[in-house]
Amino acid sequence: MFKKNRLALAFSMVFAIAGNAVASESIDNKKNSELDHIHAYSEIVIPQLVPVLYESVSPTGGDAPLLLRITALLTNAWFDAIAPYHETAVGVYSKIRRQPAKKRNSYRHMNIATMYASYQVLSNLLPEHEDKWREMMQKAGLNPDKKQINQSTAIGIGNLAGLAVVQARQNDGMNQLGNDDVGAGTAYADSTRYSPVNTAYEIENPSRWQPNMSEHRYGQYSIQQFVTPQLKDTKPYSYSHPSEFVAPYPEASQIENYVRYKAQADEVIQARAAITEEQKLKAELFNDKLTSLAQSGLDTTIQRGLGLAESIQYEFLSNMTTFDTAITIWDNKYRFDAVRPFSAIRHLYGENEVDYKGKPGENMHSVRADRWMSYLPVADHPEYPSASASFCAAHAKVSRQFFGTDELNWKLDYSKGSSTLESGVTPTQDISLEFATWTDFEMDCGNSRFWSGVHFKPSIGAGRQIGKDVADRTYAFVMSHIRGEAK
Repeated sequence: MFKKNRLALAFSMVFAIAGNAVASESIDNKKNSELDHIHAYSEIVIPQLVPVLYESVSPTGGDAPLLLRITALLTNAWFDAIAPYHETAVGVYSKIRRQPAKKRNSYRHMNIATMYASYQVLSNLLPEHEDKWREMMQKAGLNPDKKQINQSTAIGIGNLAGLAVVQARQNDGMNQLGNDDVGAGTAYADSTRYSPVNTAYEIENPSRWQPNMSEHRYGQYSIQQFVTPQLKDTKPYSYSHPSEFVAPYPEASQIENYVRYKAQADEVIQARAAITEEQKLKAELFNDKLTSLAQSGLDTTIQRGLGLAESIQYEFLSNMTTFDTAITIWDNKYRFDAVRPFSAIRHLYGENEVDYKGKPGENMHSVRADRWMSYLPVADHPEYPSASASFCAAHAKVSRQFFGTDELNWKLDYSKGSSTLESGVTPTQDISLEFATWTDFEMDCGNSRFWSGVHFKPSIGAGRQIGKDVADRTYAFVMSHIRGEAK
């Protein structure tokens, strides 16, 4: 959606800390004084993190499992780091004593604690970028080598909060350390022994997921694997087990229900053939989780003028919500192992022609079904239920609950030819996408998966419902910690 540098700029829109990392690791008093009034998490940490996520974790911003886990754990560390400076809040993994009244709500103390908590978590999750995290600390005028752990200083509290999150989550079922019996030491390797029924070359069961084969260049191809299926076995924050949220059985995706199977495939063919420029841009936007989820949340905290503590509380709520939603969505995807539209369409029609709109500017025409392609790249996991629809529904619901309104008023401007997938061509003129309400955001997000040909309609509704149900749990979880009622 946005170019990488454009998104990083958007994330730091309130305040930009200029200059390169200082050579010395001693505290820079001038830079350190800025911690008295800025939001360090959004003005220092996020601009440093976002380019790393695009470069090393997900070039498209669409690979949800690792992105959502990183942002959930990071914002958890922020939440726990500032809890001792709040009148009532308690941390999730660190029960640090309440700080004296003169330190409460102090931006300086909260920012320093947040920075050290960030350093601990990011160094653990993305250790290959240690130089970036040291640079991040130095930009704030802080010494990354200060390792003290205590409950009385901001540095000690930040280190304590960050390390507590690391200790609690690095063996949470996601196989971060690659220390399961299956992955042979590979971080995040599949620990479930999942094996697809179908291959990229042949469909044995047209009701089940088929890995897609993608052509790159000069005869080079790659075949999908189910990305991190062990996410289903990862420990959630706000509920006991993902089986508490099971989607209705995807009847229409079963080949024995041939009439319904064909009807939902035909719906996707027609939607893909009729896709508009605006729908293409929305599909690209919501495919990029860093822009659609993270930026919409951050922009809202800025627009509403939230203070530092309240902003961090919302950031943890929204990021933890999508992470907990992802866990149960992956449980459902693993459970149903449902067919994607591209496989069903090719199975139904083979070499026969179907309606299609391919290159930018083309009118609707016909293409052989075995060459039919969705507008968005096909995700590397089973179809049902829709993950993106669930994330947006969950994000929207906790935002309505936290802010007490459905109002959003989020606007994104696109210049001519700024599309990611059809660069230089789409849109044919400058255009703006506007989301007046969180409901608009939620609905367009889910529908974009249908317009772009990567999901059937029932998958979108099922995903939305799970997202909303999980959101109720996560909101109660976070509010109990803010009020100091959590056990």
